[in-house]
Amino acid sequence: MAMGTITAAYIASAILFILSLSGLSHQESSRRGNWYGIIGMTIAIVATILNPAVNSYGFLLVAMVVGGAIGARFAARVEMTQMPELVAILHSFVGLAAVLVGFASYIDPNAQFEGTAKTIHDVEIYLGVLIGAVTFTGSVIAFGKLSGRVGSKPLMLPARHWLNLGILVACILIGNWFIGADKSAGMVALIIMTLLAFAFGVHMVMAIGGADMPVVISMLNSYSGWAAAATGFMLSNDLLIVVGALVGSSGAILSYIMCRAMNRNFVSVIMGGFGTTSGSDEGGEDQGEAIAISAEEVAQLVGDADEVVIVPGYGMAVANAQHPVSDLTRMLKDRGVNVRFAIHPVAGRMPGHMNVLLAEANVAYDLVLEMDEINDDFPGTDVVIVIGANDIVNPSALENPNSPIAGMPVLEVWNAKTVIVSKRSMATGYAGVENPLFFRDNTRMLFGDAKDSVDAIRQAL
Repeated sequence: MAMGTITAAYIASAILFILSLSGLSHQESSRRGNWYGIIGMTIAIVATILNPAVNSYGFLLVAMVVGGAIGARFAARVEMTQMPELVAILHSFVGLAAVLVGFASYIDPNAQFEGTAKTIHDVEIYLGVLIGAVTFTGSVIAFGKLSGRVGSKPLMLPARHWLNLGILVACILIGNWFIGADKSAGMVALIIMTLLAFAFGVHMVMAIGGADMPVVISMLNSYSGWAAAATGFMLSNDLLIVVGALVGSSGAILSYIMCRAMNRNFVSVIMGGFGTTSGSDEGGEDQGEAIAISAEEVAQLVGDADEVVIVPGYGMAVANAQHPVSDLTRMLKDRGVNVRFAIHPVAGRMPGHMNVLLAEANVAYDLVLEMDEINDDFPGTDVVIVIGANDIVNPSALENPNSPIAGMPVLEVWNAKTVIVSKRSMATGYAGVENPLFFRDNTRMLFGDAKDSVDAIRQAL
């Protein structure tokens, strides 16, 4: 394929990727956005394969078949509850690819650069490997935390901030050594920096508490984009640069949105520690007793209500309760009950987690409202059903200035006439903070598996 045709294909792919991002910004157009992305990626892969620089199709085809088979198998087997850890591990692949491409570019005997061009190329390699290494190990640890293989509690090493600063200074000094070194010394510098970046990625995410994991996912998404862009510079691939910049910038914007939703800044997230409190933040005061309720009583309440709001959380995802919840919604609407869903921006383990689950269960888009759209409606709501959510409905965020989550915007469900909380137990949420909502006079606790509880409500109706 002629280079002009390849360039045209890359431009078409870039346009399709931009249209894909635009489509994914709205639920109604998300399916179309996905198709734009699929078509754009197909064009990009075909154009790259047909590039005149590719002269070894045997290895390429084997790699594509093996990788495609693994990807298809994982995509077919993964459940919606496992999407956060799948996204995290896919980010790690992008980071590892950037590291490998960086080393390959540095030892490539055909790369002949002199003077300023060599300096620029070495800087591209160094930054690409640095970002890729941090993304790789950070994403692996994020995968471990999200999948339960690594504890969600932050690892608070002594003088951890000085440790991070020391690694940063060391990488800068090694970078200065790398730029002016010959091949052998440069390789040593690159390996040392890579090991330090690996360690930094591990320590950075290990120090971040479970409550910040939605921000971490979007942050790593941004890192993977910049790693891809750096890879594009190393390979002189314009499309990879454009795609990496799109992913990196959109991930950074999403990280900002997530931080604002939690009333935290990006630096404080990176510093870690949010979610270190494991017990009550009320100073050990007696908050009273939680009042249990049966599924039959809940059915009576929602059947007689005019306004019902459902607040989904990660517990709904774990129990795979989204389909029974969708069925319950249809039953109530058939009875003339106005049912809506309230979604907090950081509900679940990744941005948009609850929206995806509800869409999978065919819940109508117009019933799903964001926190800012529905918070003022709770005083006029008869019944709120909280399914597996905890920190995002915690009144301590607004009422207790000493709480670890003080200032975090939350769904003010306690303003409704009756609040039903569906939980397995009285355990704290992912942030490790006690929730006074459970002990309010207008709150009733529906204990048990969320799916079983919703099924019982449906049967009672």
